[in-house]
Amino acid sequence: MSRVFSFPGQGAQRVGMLQTLPDSKRVKHRIDEAEQILGCHLHTLDNHDAFQHTRNVQLALTISGVIWAETLIEQGIQPDYVQGLSIGAYPAAVIAGVLEFTDALTLVSLRGNLMQQAYPDGYGMTALLNTHQQTLEHVLQQQRRAGDDVYLANLNSDSQFVIAGAHTAMERTVSLLKQGGHCSSRRLDVTVPSHCDLLTPQAEQLQQALSTVAMNRPSIRYLSAARARLLPTADAIRHDLAWNMASQVHWHDCNSLLAERGVTCVFEMPPGGTLTPLSRRAMAQARCLAVNDHSLEHLQQLA
Repeated sequence: MSRVFSFPGQGAQRVGMLQTLPDSKRVKHRIDEAEQILGCHLHTLDNHDAFQHTRNVQLALTISGVIWAETLIEQGIQPDYVQGLSIGAYPAAVIAGVLEFTDALTLVSLRGNLMQQAYPDGYGMTALLNTHQQTLEHVLQQQRRAGDDVYLANLNSDSQFVIAGAHTAMERTVSLLKQGGHCSSRRLDVTVPSHCDLLTPQAEQLQQALSTVAMNRPSIRYLSAARARLLPTADAIRHDLAWNMASQVHWHDCNSLLAERGVTCVFEMPPGGTLTPLSRRAMAQARCLAVNDHSLEHLQQLA
């Protein structure tokens, strides 16, 4: 049996997500570590007002991802691969043994602040369904030639994409696509234009910070969502963590790679649920589970 732990990105967050963590000695230790590093109680990170800031969302997703993954491992559910979408790469790196939990929190705090300060308002991301990549890229090229800040950010499946940029530009993209087909759209709960060139200066700053952090060779296979390939070295993952905020997400290609490797079980860490349907589409042979939909006992049986 071959298992993947999958860590969701920004947009999957839920108010109160850190108040329903498992109850164990290890969890209490992780919570104490996080509160000491961040200088605040976790309940100040996951309320509605706190989630208006990118830093708090990303910290909450990192903390939740690490704690839930470690809980599954304690229950005997051991991953063979880890993959994370955007900020999900950080808990993935912790579980792979590449990055210390406390270092991850410091880096994620910086990452979130850099992104928020660069784009405090007027920008974000929009999911698109029932369109074609070639059509979408043609529309985006036309818009950028006209001066619009809008980019293809995520390639989640053969008909599901995410664009990033200014709100007004994304609205024009949706309008143009709907003129030529049955495209549907949904504005994501993300306040910055991730996974495009607009965040290149911030990625460069984060790379400088990562250059001073000790990292290890992965003990669990680490799959990069930006490159859709396994990264075997600490330096390769260091670069991936720095630049994934400004790099396209090739999630469909990642899932295709896992399908080719015969993965049999995918566990999406809480508070996810967004990645599981994408895994099911690409890995018909695998059991794809959102952890928050099942009890730990049931997950043990399914695994």
